[in-house]
Amino acid sequence: MKNDLKEHISLIELDDEDKIHIIGLFHQEVVPKLRLLNARIGTLNCEFAGEKYQHWNIKFRSLGSGFDIDEFEYDEDGTGMDLDL
Repeated sequence: MKNDLKEHISLIELDDEDKIHIIGLFHQEVVPKLRLLNARIGTLNCEFAGEKYQHWNIKFRSLGSGFDIDEFEYDEDGTGMDLDL
C-alpha cells in the first residue's frame, strides 16, 4: 500500500530534472514550430518530451523573441498533439 501511494505521488509531481528535460526539449524542438504557427500563448501537452510526460501540460507565453514556460500542470486525461506542418 505504501509503495502504491509513493508511486502515485511520483506520477503527479515533477522533480527538477524532469522540468529541465522538458524545458530543454521545449526550446529545442517545440519553439521553432510555435514560431511558424505564430503562437503567442497556450497550453501544450508534454508528450514531446517522452511517454513518461504524457499526462503533463505546460502553459507557455511568448517573451520577446522567445517563449517562456509559466506553469506545469498534471492532467490525467492529457494527450499529445502533433505540431508538424
